[in-house]
Amino acid sequence: MPDNPLLQVAFLIPFDRILPEHVVPGVRTLLAQSQQKIDAIVADNSQRTYGNTMLALEQATEILDFALSVVRHLESVATTPELRAAWNTVEPEASAFYSQIPLNAGLWKQLKSFAETSEARALTGTKQRFLEKTLDSFRRHGADLDDAGKKRLEEIDVELTKITTKFSENVLDSTNAFEFVTQDEALLDGLPPSAIGAARQSAESKGLEGSWRFTMQAPSYVPVVTYLNDASIREKFYRAFSARATEPERDNRPLIVQILELRREKATLLGFRDFADLVLHDRMAHSGERALRFLTDLKAKTDPFYAKENAALEAFAGRKLEPWDVSYYAEKQRRALYEFDEEELRPYFPAENVVEGMFRIVEKLYGIQVKLAEKAPVWHPDVRYYEVSDSSGLLGAFYADWFPRESKRDGAWMENFITGIEGQPHSGCICGNMTPPLGDKPALLTHREVETIFHEFGHLLHHVLSRVEVKSLAGTAVAWDFVELPSQIMENWCWERGALDLFARHYQTGDPIPEDLFQKMVRARTYRGANGQMRQLGFGITDLTLHRDYDPAKQGDVIRYARQLLQQFTPAPLPENYAMIAGFTHLFASPVGYGAAYYSYKWAEVLDADAFTRFRDEGIFSAEAGAAFRENILSKGDSEDPADLYRKFMGRDPDPNALLVRSGLVSV
Repeated sequence: MPDNPLLQVAFLIPFDRILPEHVVPGVRTLLAQSQQKIDAIVADNSQRTYGNTMLALEQATEILDFALSVVRHLESVATTPELRAAWNTVEPEASAFYSQIPLNAGLWKQLKSFAETSEARALTGTKQRFLEKTLDSFRRHGADLDDAGKKRLEEIDVELTKITTKFSENVLDSTNAFEFVTQDEALLDGLPPSAIGAARQSAESKGLEGSWRFTMQAPSYVPVVTYLNDASIREKFYRAFSARATEPERDNRPLIVQILELRREKATLLGFRDFADLVLHDRMAHSGERALRFLTDLKAKTDPFYAKENAALEAFAGRKLEPWDVSYYAEKQRRALYEFDEEELRPYFPAENVVEGMFRIVEKLYGIQVKLAEKAPVWHPDVRYYEVSDSSGLLGAFYADWFPRESKRDGAWMENFITGIEGQPHSGCICGNMTPPLGDKPALLTHREVETIFHEFGHLLHHVLSRVEVKSLAGTAVAWDFVELPSQIMENWCWERGALDLFARHYQTGDPIPEDLFQKMVRARTYRGANGQMRQLGFGITDLTLHRDYDPAKQGDVIRYARQLLQQFTPAPLPENYAMIAGFTHLFASPVGYGAAYYSYKWAEVLDADAFTRFRDEGIFSAEAGAAFRENILSKGDSEDPADLYRKFMGRDPDPNALLVRSGLVSV
C-alpha cells in the first residue's frame, strides 16, 4: 500500500490526498505494525533499559497515533457517509488494540523488570515521572487483573468506543435535521441585521430564494433565543435544541444509560468506587468526592446572588419566565441597565483582525511570531495554515477552521497531530463554529466568539510551546483539571483596553471601540455573573452525580433524573421533554472525554482568575510575567506535578476568591 498517505507521519499533512478508502487498510496495517513492535519488546530477552522498554513502548504506536488523529479530525470537520463508515469500522479495532496494551502480561512483566533495574532507580525529572505514571496507568487500566477481568475490560472499552461514537453522530445528525424557513419578514422582528443577513445567505445556499433559513448551529440559534420578539418561535427553537438526539431514529437516551453502566462496571472492575474516582485518580482533584465538594462550596457562595439576579429579571419582565424567555429578557435588562447591546461590538471584531491581534498579543507576551504560511493542503477552502516561531527557529504549525458547515460537528476545540520532541516542531489544529462572512462583509464576530478563539488558541499554545523530552508528557497531555488554565487565561486579554486596541477596529473606518462603548461592555461583564456560574456548576454537579450515584433501578429514567438535577441551576421551569444531556457531547461523545470531569472548567477558572492577577499587577503585556508563564506552564506539559508548576509561576497556592471577585460576587 505504498500510496496510502496514512502510512507515514508527514509534518505537512496531505489532507488533499486522504480518501475514505485509505482508512480501513491504512489503519489495519498500522495496527499490525504497532502490535509487532510491542511483541518485539515482549520477546526481547536482553537487559531491560530505558531505551528498549520505555522509549520503545512510546514509539511503538507513533505512526498509528498520527493516522488516527488525522482520520478522527477529518470525520469531525469534513464527514461524508463513506468516511463515517470507514471510521466506524476501524475505531473499535483501534480501541481494542489500545485497551489490550496494559493487559499484555508479557509487556507488564518487562515494565516491572525495568523498574527494578539500577538505571530505573537512578532516573530523575521527566523520565522518572514517565516511568511512575506509566506503571500507575497500567495498574489503573487492568494490568493486575486476571484473564477473565482483562477480557471483560477489553470488551467494555470496545463497546464504549462504539456507543460514544454513535452518540456523537446522532447529535450531529439531529442538529442538521432541524431548520426553520420563512418568507414572512415580520416574523424576524427583533433580530439584529447580522442574524437576518446570515439567515438569508443560508437560505440562498439551499436554493431557497426570497426566504430566511435558521438552524441549530450556534451562530443561527443564539440570536433567535436572545433577540427574536416572537416567543412562540423562540419556544420552538429552545424545545428543539434541548431535545436534540431524542428522535426515534437517532435516540441517545438509551445510549446514555449504557455508557454510564459500562463506565461504572469498568471502575468497579479496576477497584474504584465509581467512574469519577477512576478518572480523577491522577488529576488535581484526585477523587470525585473532592471535585463535588469543590463545586458545592462554590454553589453555596453563589446561591444568594443567583436568587437576587433571577428575582430582578422576573421583576423586570413583569411575569414568571419560561426557559425560552430568559436569554431574551436578560438581553433587554442588560440593555436597560448598561445601555449596552453586544451587537454594537460586532463591527469592531472582523475575524481576521481578531486573529492577527491575538498573534500580536502573544508576540509581546511570549516572544513568538505567528504568521500565515505558504499554502498547505487543507480539507476546506476556509482553512488557514500558520507557523509559530521564535529566535530559536520553527516551534510548530497549526490549522485554523472557524466557520460552521453541515459536515462539521458543533462547538469549538483544539487537537494535536504531531508532538515534537528534541527540538522537533509540533503540529495541531483549532476549530470553531463562528459567525461566517456575510455577502461582501467580513466575518463579524460577537465578543463571546472572540473569547472562544482566544480560548482555543490558548490550548494551541500549550501544545506548540511545549518543550518536554517525553512525548507522552508533552503539551496538553496534562491533568484535565489543569488543561483549561492555558486556554481560559487567554480570554482575559479580550477584556483589556490595551489588548483590544491591537485588534478591535471597525471593519469600515478602522476606528477603535469608542470609550463609552468599552466602558459599557466592562460594566456589563459581571451582569448575571451568578447565573453564568450556576450554569457551569449545574453541568459539573450533574456530571459527577450521574457518574457517582445514578442507578436506573433506583432513580429511574436518566433524562428525568438529570432534568431534576439541572432544574436547581436553571432560573425557569424546565419542560418535561427537556433532554439536554442527550446532546451533551462533552460527557458522552468519547469513552472518557469530560465524563466525570466537567468540573475541570470551574477548577481551571479558579486557577486562571488567580494567575491573571500577576499580569494585571505587572502589566498585561509584561514580558517578564509572560516568560514565567511560558517557562513554568506552557512549556512544561505534564513533566511536573501541576500544583508545583502553578506555585512556581505564582509563588503560592491559588486564591479561590479571585474567581468570585472577577465574577462580581465578592467585593475587592
